[in-house]
Amino acid sequence: MLELKNICYSAEDESRETEILKDINVTIEDRFVAVTGPNGSGKSTLAKIIAGILMPTAGQILLDGVDITNLSITERANMGISFAFQQPVRFKGITVRELLSIAAGKDANMAEICNMLSEVGLCARDYVNREVNASLSGGELKRIEIAMIMARKTKVSIFDEPEAGIDLWSFQNLIHVFEKMHEEIHGSILIISHQERILNIADRIILLADGQIKKTGSKEEVMPELLGAGAHCKTLTDKL
Repeated sequence: MLELKNICYSAEDESRETEILKDINVTIEDRFVAVTGPNGSGKSTLAKIIAGILMPTAGQILLDGVDITNLSITERANMGISFAFQQPVRFKGITVRELLSIAAGKDANMAEICNMLSEVGLCARDYVNREVNASLSGGELKRIEIAMIMARKTKVSIFDEPEAGIDLWSFQNLIHVFEKMHEEIHGSILIISHQERILNIADRIILLADGQIKKTGSKEEVMPELLGAGAHCKTLTDKL
């Protein structure tokens, strides 16, 4: 269970300080949670604070009752938090097989690698020995990153707009990946997304706007408000 208590985050530039998140209080224990809202509402910032990429200006983060507020991204990863970037990281000198083995915590065999990659629409024969570098397209990197998160099977798996860059891969396959993770892991999957088809399969939706939680609940409770607000509706429609 992940608990965020009074989380605030402010960013400074040369002229002023901007408050991006304002007093966020939420408990995440459902298996599949989607965070949505207008552009600039603080969704990605919230995800990065949970992962430890950014540190909150104020507030407390608890994972299964343990205070992780001041822990680094590595320490949080070791405790069971995974993060998939909106723009995946490239790893020069590391092959796809090595990366997936590191994620799985063991020397994965070819059958296991093939299964991981096939789940995200990639043929293992074409990718297993390739470096995770600039020779791969953004869409290929995105799929490999999703496979890596699947291999980790962590308490909290965070995906920042996972649909970005996978135009050549059936969107329905992406939904299948999350549904399978939903079935197999005992932790929570947290997805930052505007996509209505992702929101439709979430157990719980958190609606952010202006750095604050405007509503949280089931899709039946949140979707009418999301679609009924002009700016929110436009943001959602633009992404479909």
